[in-house]
Amino acid sequence: MNTRLDHLVIAADTLEQGVAWCEAVLGLVPGPGGRHALFGTHNRLLKIATPVFEDAYLEIIAIDPQAPAPARPRWFGLDDPALRERLRVSGPRLVHVVARSPQLDMHRWGLIQVGLQPGEPVKAGRDTPQGPLAWEILVRPDGALPCGGALPTLIQWQGRHPAQAMPASGVTLQALTLRGVPARAATVLRLRGVEMREAADGPALQARLATPRGEVTLSSAP
Repeated sequence: MNTRLDHLVIAADTLEQGVAWCEAVLGLVPGPGGRHALFGTHNRLLKIATPVFEDAYLEIIAIDPQAPAPARPRWFGLDDPALRERLRVSGPRLVHVVARSPQLDMHRWGLIQVGLQPGEPVKAGRDTPQGPLAWEILVRPDGALPCGGALPTLIQWQGRHPAQAMPASGVTLQALTLRGVPARAATVLRLRGVEMREAADGPALQARLATPRGEVTLSSAP
């Protein structure tokens, strides 16, 4: 059973920094997002869907300075001191991808069977003007991202998907390459439309986008 790309994760030192990056690099201001009380983060969102990457979007995420510190490490490695310093000095960066699963428990068990630790299922949600969003997502207790961030985090939405309420942005995802993912894990995920390489022969994540500023390639590499 295939998984599908759900969204790209762009980490930023502050959400304001992330919005400015999006305008400078992609040529437009991202749409609204929300707050994640469980993890002390907030985001802005941008639809990047195509027929291959149906309902895909880009998430700009940062630690919410108005939120209390969460009881557990934040998702997407946002508590990692090296990443936080890198974002502060060098600006926002593609750090991860999230894949949508129709059978979260099955895919989680499949990854465990091939020697990976994709995390424990966590129920989360937030309110939107269109109504509440709810999902279940795999998050490791240490917040770490396996395979240099190239192994997708798995999510299963409960009901409505957020991209359904997002207007077309003028930015579309043309290609996505993930490097350093074991072949057996790639077989478990069967991630539609994504090139997954076992060899770490380049940046762990590389996304090519069509934007109002022309073609833009985002990379996890410095």
